Order: sequence, then C-alpha cells, then structure tokens
Amino acid sequence: MTEAAPPAPDPSSQLTAENPRRGVSVLVQFIAMGLVWGGSFLFMKVALIGVGFGQVAWARLVFGAVTLGLIVLIGRYRLPRDPVVWLHFFVIGTVGSAIPFLLFAWAEQYVSSSLASIYNAVTPITTALMATLAFRVERLNRGQVLGVIIGIIGTVVIIGPWGYATLSGDLVGQLACLGAALCYGFSLSYTRRFLSGRSIAGVPFAFMQVGMGALVLLALTPVVALSPVNLSGPIVLSLVALGALGTGLVYVWNINVLRAWGPTSASTVTYITPVVGVILGILVLGETFTVNEPIGAALVLLGILLTQKRIRLWAATSARLRT
Repeated sequence: MTEAAPPAPDPSSQLTAENPRRGVSVLVQFIAMGLVWGGSFLFMKVALIGVGFGQVAWARLVFGAVTLGLIVLIGRYRLPRDPVVWLHFFVIGTVGSAIPFLLFAWAEQYVSSSLASIYNAVTPITTALMATLAFRVERLNRGQVLGVIIGIIGTVVIIGPWGYATLSGDLVGQLACLGAALCYGFSLSYTRRFLSGRSIAGVPFAFMQVGMGALVLLALTPVVALSPVNLSGPIVLSLVALGALGTGLVYVWNINVLRAWGPTSASTVTYITPVVGVILGILVLGETFTVNEPIGAALVLLGILLTQKRIRLWAATSARLRT
C-alpha cells in the first residue's frame, strides 16, 4: 500500500486469520500507520541527501522484505504454493512496489515531500478508474463518477500546467508522482481481480508483494544501487524507517486494523497521510506551497469522499424530494 494505500492486501476476503479485538491497541496502530506513511515522504527527502533515488527504493524494499520475512518465520506462516499465485505476486510486487517506489524517490529530487504526499492521496481516484475501466471489477454510480471527475480536475489544478512554458524538472517530477499513484491503482485493482478470492493470510500476502518487489530491485542492483553514497545518521535512520517501518511493520499494523475495523474504516488512513506529509514538510524542511496546490488537494479530497461513497449527493437529494 500505499503510503496510502500503499500496497497492501485487499479487503477482508484475504484476511483469513483471527480477528484482533477492537481497542486502544488497534487505534494506536492506525495512528502509527498514518504517521509513518505520512512521514515516508520526509524520509525519502532526507535520504536523497546522501544516496541516489534508486538506492532509496532498493533499501526500502530490501529492508521491508527482511522485516516481513522475519515476521513470517517467527509466526510460522505458510506461503502459497500455486505457481500462478506467485506470478500474480510478481506483477503486483513490480507494479505496486518496485516501480512506484522508484518513481516517488526519483520525483522527490524535483518536487517537495509535501507535494509528493498529496499526489499519493490521488490513489483512491486512480484505483476507481483502474477497477472500472481496466479490470471491470467495479461499477461506479453517478456520485462516484462525479468524484473521479472532480479528483481528476483537482490533480490538474495541483499540476498547474498553465505555469509551464516548457518541460521542467518540477513538471516531470509531478508527472512521476502521478505515475506512481497510477501504479498503486493498477496494483490494487489487479489484486482484487486475481487474488482477493484466494485464502492467503495478511502477513504472508504483504511479504509476498514486498518480497517480489525486493527481488526485482535486487536483480537490478547494478543499475539502481551501485553508485557512491554519503551516509550520515539521519540518512541511515531515514532508510531504515522507510524499509523496516514504512514497508515492513506498518503492513502488519494495516492488516490488524483491517481485521478489527474493516476495509472502509481502515481506508481513512488515506486522509491522514497527506496531512502528516504536508505538516512535516513545512515544519522540518521549510517547504512552501503555491496557491493552486491546496486548492487542488481539497478537490482531490472531495473526489475521494464521493468515490468512496462517504458523500452521497443523489441519495440526499432524493431524500429531500421524498419529504
């Protein structure tokens, strides 16, 4: 899931293990998810001071895979044996982890961490598009279609194409962030189409996705990871936080929240991560906004609320007409 929706198991049909009790521990894990995923954009920005963007993505996936692998071993979870399932995990590990992690890390060389976190929040919009148009696993009602349209308009407002006379690093960086959000949308829709109906517990599911993504980048090590580095304490801590926390432990927390609260409530972490990312970018890195970015972000949020059926315009209108 994604910093958003980073790249995690699809809803409860995949979560076959026991349901944790609702309580304070689940709430703490939910808040921790939002903080870590929101902070991941700050961690990337700090890490890029001393390592290349490919090394950021490489370390993130490898550390995450090692962390989840240890959890799988300790918990004695069983991995799927069907070769077709492994092929599906290779697809979502590549498209849902390796590629977007590379894109976001590359993009943050040119755009602020705050802006990258806002683009990550576009994932529910891209997921709705992919699920409907590409995989046909959903049908959108009028309110959801309106939400997608508003989300697209908000994304265009964030980009602000009227401000670019020529192709610039900032513009390409924003397009890379949007490409990462499209990858997340593809991955989540692909998961629903090909893996949701299979009995795969949450922890092995997360390990398989992250592990496959790590294998892809390990195979590409000469291309993405073999370049000079300039390590310091903050850079190393940022890489470890990105991997062991943001791509490792948080996946387990996400699974616990999904089991306790259900997918709808768990998905509200999407609203927290960009807020955390923006606050950290402003307070820690001194980042600033152009006026179109918060306006576009507000439109994207409205689009997400409509797409996820948290606002039902036509239902409210029909109710008023009946009365």
